[in-house]
Amino acid sequence: MSQTDDQMIEQIKKRRTFAIISHPDAGKTTLTEKFLLYGGAINLAGTVKGRKAAKHAVSDWMDIEKERGISVTSSAMQFNYDGFCINILDTPGHQDFSEDTYRTLMAADSAVMVIDGSKGVEAQTRKLFKVCVMRHIPIFTFINKMDRDAMDTFELLDDIEKELGIATCPINWPIGSGKEFKGVYDRATEKIHVFSDTEKGTKEGEDQVLTLDEADSVLLPGQRDQLADEIELLDGASAEFDQELVDKGELSPVFFGSALTNFGVEIFLKHFLKMTTPPLPRKADVGLIDPVEEEFSGFIFKIQANMNKAHRDRIAFMRICSGKFEAGMEVFHVQEGKKIRLSQPQQMMAQDRKIVDEAYAGDIIGLFDPGIFSIGDTVCMPSRKVQYEGIPTFAPEHFARVRQIDTMKRKQFVKGIEQIAQEGAIQIFQEYNTGMEEIIVGVVGVLQFDVLKYRLENEYNVEIRLENLPYEHIRWIENEQIDMDKISGTSDMKKIRDLKGRPLLLWVNSWSIGMTLDRNEGLILSEFGR
Repeated sequence: MSQTDDQMIEQIKKRRTFAIISHPDAGKTTLTEKFLLYGGAINLAGTVKGRKAAKHAVSDWMDIEKERGISVTSSAMQFNYDGFCINILDTPGHQDFSEDTYRTLMAADSAVMVIDGSKGVEAQTRKLFKVCVMRHIPIFTFINKMDRDAMDTFELLDDIEKELGIATCPINWPIGSGKEFKGVYDRATEKIHVFSDTEKGTKEGEDQVLTLDEADSVLLPGQRDQLADEIELLDGASAEFDQELVDKGELSPVFFGSALTNFGVEIFLKHFLKMTTPPLPRKADVGLIDPVEEEFSGFIFKIQANMNKAHRDRIAFMRICSGKFEAGMEVFHVQEGKKIRLSQPQQMMAQDRKIVDEAYAGDIIGLFDPGIFSIGDTVCMPSRKVQYEGIPTFAPEHFARVRQIDTMKRKQFVKGIEQIAQEGAIQIFQEYNTGMEEIIVGVVGVLQFDVLKYRLENEYNVEIRLENLPYEHIRWIENEQIDMDKISGTSDMKKIRDLKGRPLLLWVNSWSIGMTLDRNEGLILSEFGR
């Protein structure tokens, strides 16, 4: 094996790629920032909504995100820490953007689930968790906001186990919460990490580690006895740590801390890096693709238009699955069936980008996209063609008719709608027998309509009027040769097609779907588009 091969193997082994998921407001963006602080990627962590820090969170870059204090789109960031090269995929916490999160999870090797210690498992966490389970990816739990009054710790763990159906194994254990929060007890070392203030979390805190006897001076009366009782109970009741079960996504290691005050974050990061694996083989049409042994290949999981207002650009985010990527290399775009040159590959640090010369399996890079990529596309070396599994399109739940106010701007309107649709945030449909005059937009969450309106006005200078439609249920027609005119449906049914010309049906009521199937023998409907 040559030196370059050795170097490549070494580089891939250093890689860790994970997504952070949570319910809105559980503190995910804050945690991401603190990771970057430890990695030296930012010197001073700016709290997301804190008035004390006027800096906005590094990973939120779109104006609408800054206005509302929520992450609308997933960002990818890379930093180095302790000899590892870490790629973080931050995902939108807001449920209206869950589709973006699903896709992002396709690009991650493990997930960190952030849970608010005072609220336990919330609705959005459940949804995202299901996707992790579907993919069998390892899940690590960080229970946040311990510096505020939290639920009983055993109740919290019980909540995770019941709600999500996964066993938990606390690696450390909190001592008190809110004003009485003193730190965490490390079960393996039997020592206490003492909580200290870090100027609202803007600096790296001193990690003071004490034995139980030394900690007496720090703990409140009764806390030591309570800790001893809880640990005894825990040793008898909780699952033991088992790396194999963690790798399968059946056991979640649990950590406690406060991202805002920066306590417990580094402890978590160190343990996490020990417990996660380098990039693993991925499924393609030719079997499993080994990250180390195979030549370069990757897939597109996200497209983002207009990241830079000055240059109407589109960036396709790619997860590299195998081998080494070099700038300017000639690759094969499987879906288009042609060779392309990947120019100006970039790595993101929120709105700061740097051009990369090389990247390895596990990395996330942004490629300049002239409009050739779609979500789920595979890129590989021309000599060995592989195709990764496609990313499913989720069924939208809200629909609206879109009309432009100024008909003279037809061109911008069509271009804007099409480009935003290619990113996968909205889906566009047309009435079955008309052209682009009547456009129906489908979204997973209603907030997406606001984002669409905002972006068409700000990025494409087009004003639109949205008319909400009563439809809630959509199905793709799987039959290859189908005469749409002959489909006999219910009075609340509408025939539409997507941009690729595939036929779909919409209904107001869920029971109408069964009736339509009964009336049309042999009709095959699907909830996911391919």
